[in-house]
Amino acid sequence: MSAIVFVIVAVAAVAVGLAAGYVARKMTAEAKFASAEEAAKRIISEAEREAESKKKEALINAKDEIHALRLEAERDLRDRRNEIQRVERRLSQKEESLDARANNLDKKERAFTDREREITKIENELSEIYEKELKLLEQIAGLSAGEARQLLMKRIEDETKHEVAMMIRDIEAKAKDEADKRARNVVALAIQRCAADHVAETTVSVVPLPSDEMKGRIIGREGRNIRAFENLSGINLIIDDTPEAVILSSFDPVRREIARLALERLIADGRIHPARIEQMYEKARDEVEAHIREVGEQATFDTDIHGLHPELVRVLGRLKYRTSYGQNVLQHSIEVAHLAGMMAAELGADIRLARRAGLLHDIGKAIDHEVEGPHAVIGAELAKRLHEQASVVHAIEAHHGDTEPNSVEAVLVQAADAVSGARPGARRETLESYVKRLEKLETIAESYQGVEKCYAMQAGRELRIMVKPDDIDDARAAMLARDVAKQIEAELEYPGQIKVIVIREHRAVEYAK
Repeated sequence: MSAIVFVIVAVAAVAVGLAAGYVARKMTAEAKFASAEEAAKRIISEAEREAESKKKEALINAKDEIHALRLEAERDLRDRRNEIQRVERRLSQKEESLDARANNLDKKERAFTDREREITKIENELSEIYEKELKLLEQIAGLSAGEARQLLMKRIEDETKHEVAMMIRDIEAKAKDEADKRARNVVALAIQRCAADHVAETTVSVVPLPSDEMKGRIIGREGRNIRAFENLSGINLIIDDTPEAVILSSFDPVRREIARLALERLIADGRIHPARIEQMYEKARDEVEAHIREVGEQATFDTDIHGLHPELVRVLGRLKYRTSYGQNVLQHSIEVAHLAGMMAAELGADIRLARRAGLLHDIGKAIDHEVEGPHAVIGAELAKRLHEQASVVHAIEAHHGDTEPNSVEAVLVQAADAVSGARPGARRETLESYVKRLEKLETIAESYQGVEKCYAMQAGRELRIMVKPDDIDDARAAMLARDVAKQIEAELEYPGQIKVIVIREHRAVEYAK
């Protein structure tokens, strides 16, 4: 019983405690709510005050910024007004300048118009004076303008007939002189091959000596050394009063070269006696022969020609020591080969055949002092003997017209040979006469009025004359060229023809400022 009561009392106590706790919590919560509400009201009040102050501050700042913008806008507006005023002033000045220029142009235009009227008036007066002078000239000459024109035309016709007659005479003279030319060629070749008095540089070689004492050693006791040398080499050894030099004379350039090398080595060695002379001569001959073969092979290489007989190559190399009218025959042959090949290429002919025939066309000149006959025939026989093709043999034989050419390549070799031999500078011409002819050409041109400058060009085959354009017009320039050409024909002697060119150049110059 007591336990039940205890339980009930405990339950009641718990219930009372719970009720008391609830009441206490409720009171505490109400107190906290009240304090929170007061805090919220306080915060709201402070926020409102702060917002009001910031609003006032923002308004003040906005007013200041608006004031600053207004000041800046007024300053920009003032600057723009000033700039507009400056532009207006510049435009006004330009307008005044343009007005002044327009006035000047108007004045110049009026002046030009007046000048044009004056020029027209002068031209009319000149026309009247010209008509009067023409009538006066007709009265004085007793000829009308038409009659004078006919007289001038008749004179020009007579001059043209004269020129035609001169051309006909030249053609006839060429035909008549052909025999003389061929005779002169034969005589010239004979002189070059056989004459005792030939040009020194193609017949002699000079060997320097260390001292004149060496001359006695070369002569030897009772002349045995010099006799042995001359008998072995086949050349003449000339020992005269020329200081410290010995002259080798021979018309065979190969033998002269061998002798020169042998003598130079004997002098360098110092031992000069018949046995040593023979030894040195044999050695020099072998070296020259080797050099001749090398030169011949190089010529075939330069002209791209292959398959030549070794003997032909050797004979070709000997042409290095042969000259014709001062022109090296080997270089001439190489040049003819190239020229013939180029012309064959242009005409569609056989290039290799033309080059081969051009290289070998003067091969006979290497042995023409050993064999009788023209070098073209000698060369053709040599090539035929060494099994060269028939077309090449024919071109060699026909390159000087001894045989009528029957192929295009043979004709091309003829033309290339003529071009290589006749071009300016290829063969000798006396320097003094050459210079005198050039000076005479320029003197003739300078003797005419209106000539400013003149130049003799192309080795005297062309004369260029610069005239003053204000003094000589186009028609007068043509007459000047004709007059100069006629005076050259009358006063000078020259081969071929001389081309006279009159140049009239007018230049207009102006400067941009």
